[in-house]
Parts: sequence; structure tokens; C-alpha cells
Amino acid sequence: MGDNLAPVVNLPEITEPVKIVSNAEVRFALNYCTINYTMSFYGWKDWEHELDWMALNGVNLLLAPTGMEAVWQSTLRKLGYNEKEILQFIAGPAFTSWWLMGNLEGWGGPVTQGMIDQQVVLQKKILGRMKTLGMQPVMQGFYGMAPTTLKDKGINVLEQGKWAGGFQRPAFLKPDDHFKKIAGIYYDEMKKLYGSNLHYFAGDPFHEGGKSGGVNVADYGQLIQAEMQEYFPGSTWVLMGWQINPSSQILSKLDKSKVLVQELFGENTANWFTRKGYEGTPFIWCTVTNFGEKNGLYGKLQRFANEVYRANTSEYAPLMKGVGIMPEGIHNNPVVYNLVLDLAWHPEKVETPDWIKSFVVARYGKDNEKIQQAWQIFLQTVYSSYNKSQEGPPESVFCARPSLKVTNVSSWGTRERNYDLARFKEGVKLFVAASKEMKSSVTYQIDKIDFVRQVLSNKGELVYKDMVTAYEQKNIQQFSKQSALFLSLIKLQDSLLNCNEHFQLHTWLKQAYNFGQTPAEKKLAIKNAKTQITYWGPDDQATNLHEYANKEWSGLMKSLYLPRWEMFITASMAELKGENAPAAPDYFSFEHNWSNQPDLFLPVRITAVEQDQIIRRILK
Repeated sequence: MGDNLAPVVNLPEITEPVKIVSNAEVRFALNYCTINYTMSFYGWKDWEHELDWMALNGVNLLLAPTGMEAVWQSTLRKLGYNEKEILQFIAGPAFTSWWLMGNLEGWGGPVTQGMIDQQVVLQKKILGRMKTLGMQPVMQGFYGMAPTTLKDKGINVLEQGKWAGGFQRPAFLKPDDHFKKIAGIYYDEMKKLYGSNLHYFAGDPFHEGGKSGGVNVADYGQLIQAEMQEYFPGSTWVLMGWQINPSSQILSKLDKSKVLVQELFGENTANWFTRKGYEGTPFIWCTVTNFGEKNGLYGKLQRFANEVYRANTSEYAPLMKGVGIMPEGIHNNPVVYNLVLDLAWHPEKVETPDWIKSFVVARYGKDNEKIQQAWQIFLQTVYSSYNKSQEGPPESVFCARPSLKVTNVSSWGTRERNYDLARFKEGVKLFVAASKEMKSSVTYQIDKIDFVRQVLSNKGELVYKDMVTAYEQKNIQQFSKQSALFLSLIKLQDSLLNCNEHFQLHTWLKQAYNFGQTPAEKKLAIKNAKTQITYWGPDDQATNLHEYANKEWSGLMKSLYLPRWEMFITASMAELKGENAPAAPDYFSFEHNWSNQPDLFLPVRITAVEQDQIIRRILK
């Protein structure tokens, strides 16, 4: 979310050597989902910047599943698959994570050979840069996942049923000779492409409701690890501590000295403690914080500090190997990632009101009293550690499929704000008051838009409630007034977000456009990009994944969310007036059609004066 490149005017005098040793053996970064919600269309320039940022923040272990399409392509060729069959298995560029996690097959495809080849080139550059920086990649291990069509090749598999929005899951191999044969091919092909100097592998069998089908799960885990060790001796199997995974059964027969569990959802869970150090398995403490890369402000900062310190000083301290950031999307809440990675260098307990003071200087390039005061308020509001579990930031009703009963925008999200909205707004006003002193700070300008965006999003919640109340009271005049105000807020949000490229739909779509090298590839990439942030999939109006990756972005606000709400308000007004109501809006068809259009939504230039006027209007 921007770089602070402000020059250091006065370098500190170092009279004697200073040595600080991290109390975290492992400093981990990235979630499978990050690879798609943020990085689907990253080119080398993007990855180089990302890796440098990670290194500067002390990361030494990084998830790196790019370029696995080619590994699977070579593997399946040796199993007798033709090219068409292979491409039916591989997911499109915005959905590879869920393919690799064993959630779906082929969605977003078929990709081209050019796309597969360019990802190989990119992965080799990523691995080369990581080696230079002293970082270890976590590669995609073989954990039994295979195409469901293997059964048509005479190989018995465990059917896995459906996942989330109705996707057919890949199958799992039964623990027989076919498992060993295919694992061997897979790892040999990985070595050919990416070398043998690989030491960490990820892959979670039976992820999010998979079916073991009567197979002994303990033996299955032991088999996965045995094949990993045969081809990459001494390697570590990295497992996600998510929901019931890794199960006690799968851990029971493993060589735990070669396993690393990620306490994935650390902002809400403490499985490392309740499961007694994952039954004696090395683990790291991580936070997701963000789901679907929704851009709400959120992060239980003091809880992060407390839990890391608690784990490091508990009876399970010998098993606590470090910290990690595992957001589903990383393009949000930079303070979260800075704090968690910084905790790796603090043996003492960190108090965030003190820590935030240095963050302000590091983030914006210089100190400022108004900003310091604002951040103390943010710690008490959007970044407070309230004792309530939720998946990611509070969502914006602007982004919801319209209804009189919008309880949440995405299936597992929440619109509840667990903080004082008026107090937060006062903090934003303080932050904005520093505009003149901070006009040369790029990061300040980014955060200013983000904080003001949240104020307007919060106001939208109140106006929505008033609009619904007016409808329920059959007050046509009041419904007309509140619905007009609600639509004006969406338009105002679009104008605000248009002020900075970090909040523009065009930024995401331009990456997708550049990802494709031919007209057909560009079309596919853009469709992938649009589908992911709207109805997600599959092509079924019953999908419960729609809006999972909703975004308050300029272009998206005006072209998708605004028309949907206009349709809803028109239909609702007709009902109130007793007119022949139009057919209920078909939001799915509208979203599906929108995702298939080629528009790149070029941003409209907003002057500094116009930006100030927009912000004043929101904060008045």
C-alpha cells in the first residue's frame, strides 16, 4: 500500500555495534488466497517489489506456488492425458489457489500454453530472487489430490463431492501403488523445472470438508510425508491450522520434527494452546485478518502482540517457532503486516500505544502530532482488540446484493461495527488535518483516502437502515429521500476512491490485461479478474460465493453496485406505490454480463482541489 521513500535527514550515530537477534526462527508470509486475491496477475516487477518488501521486514519463509500448472501438465501427460483433458483440470489465473487446495477443477479456464509457460519463467525468477535474499520457498507438495477423471483411466480414487458454491472438487488418490507412482512423477517433474534445493512443501488433505472415505487418515498422512521425504530428504511439511485441520489423526503418525503447523486464524483462535501445541508439533502464530481482500479497516493489534508473547512464554514455547502474516488479500491494513512481522524482533511484550508511535514515522516519513493522536484513536476503534470472532473487516452495505434484509455482504462476513463510529470519525478528522504538512508523503495520501472511505462506508450503514425503516413504515416520501441519499453516497464514494490508484478497479484490470500476451489471453484474464470480485462462481445463481471478494473501488462502485441498488430502489418504490411492480431484479445475470464485458474502466482525473472538496463533504 505504497512506499515511504522519504530521505533520512540525520543518520543516527552508532558508537558501537548493535546486534538484534530475532526471537522467531520462522518469519512466514502469504496465504494461498493471497496468490489470487492480490497477486493473480503480478508480473516480475510486482513480484520483485513484493519480495524486497518481505525481505526488508525479515520474512525468511514464503509461500511460492506460482508455476505449478506446468508441473501438473507434465505429470498428467505421463499418465496418458491429452492436452484438452489437462486444460480441463487446470484453473484460470484468478482461481489457481483453490485448485491447488483441492477445492475445484478447471474454473476460470482453459488457460493457454503461453500462460502456463510464462508462469514457469516467473516462478524461476521468484525462486532466484528468494535465494539471493536468503528466503526459503514453500512449494506445492503432493498430498494425494488428483483429477476426478483419473477414474476414467482405470485408477480408483476417493470422490470428494462439492465445495462451497457448488464446485466439483478434485479427487484423492487411494493409498496404493498409484499414489506412490503419481507422487514420484510429480516430484520428478518439479525437480526438472525448479531444482532439488527445496526444503518446504504445503498441501492439506481433506481441506474444508473433504471426505476420507474410510481411508485411515493417520496412515494417509504418513504416506504423504514418506513420499515427500523420499524425493526431498529432510524437507518440512507445512500444514494450515484452519478449522479442524490438521486433524489429530493426520498428525498422529508423522515425524513431527519435519512438520510446521500455521495457527492460521490467530486473531480469533488459540488452537496452539487448546490442542497442547498441536499435540507436540512445531507451530507458528499467524493472522489472516482479511478475507477476500475486502478493504475495510480491521486488525486486533494488541491481541496480536499479546498472543505472540503468550505463546513465546508458555509451556509450549519450545514448539513456537515464529510468526506469520496470512491474509487472503494483502492490499489493505498495512499496519497489521508491519506489526506482526515486527513482533519477531521483540522478546518483551509489545504495547501497541507505544509501538504505533514509531510506526507513524516509518509509515509516513516523519513525525506529526495530529497523526499520532489520530492513530491512538484508531487503536481504540477500528484496530481495537474486542472479544468477538469474525471473518475479516466489517463489510460495506454499498457492495451487497440489494435487499431489505442485508445481514451480511458475503456469506461468512459481517456488517457489524464493533467500535464507536463517531470517535473513529474524530480520529479521521485529526488525520486529515495534517494534509498540508504531509502533502509529499505518498503513504499518507493513500491512508487518508482509505480512512475517509471508511467514514463514508459507515455512514452508508446508517442511511441504509433509515431507508429500510421508511419502506417498512410505507412512508413513500421518506423512502424517496433516504434512497436518493443512499445512491448519492455510492456516487460520492466512487469519486473519493477515484483519487488514488490503490482504490481503482482499473488498477486490477490493467494488471489482468497486461498478464495476457494475446487478445484471447487478455480477454480470459479480464474475465477472471471481474468474475472473482463479483459472483466468483460457478455459473449458477445459487452460488454462495458471490461478493466474497467485494471491493469498494472506483469504477466498481459506479458500474456494478450503483446500478444494482438503482434496480432495487425502482422496484421497491413501485411496490410502495401499488403500481404493477417490475420483475424482481436478476442480479446474477447482471453480474455475469458485467464480468463478460471488456471495459477497463479508465479512471477520471481528480484535481487536488476537487479531492479536498470531496473529503470535506464526507467529513462535515
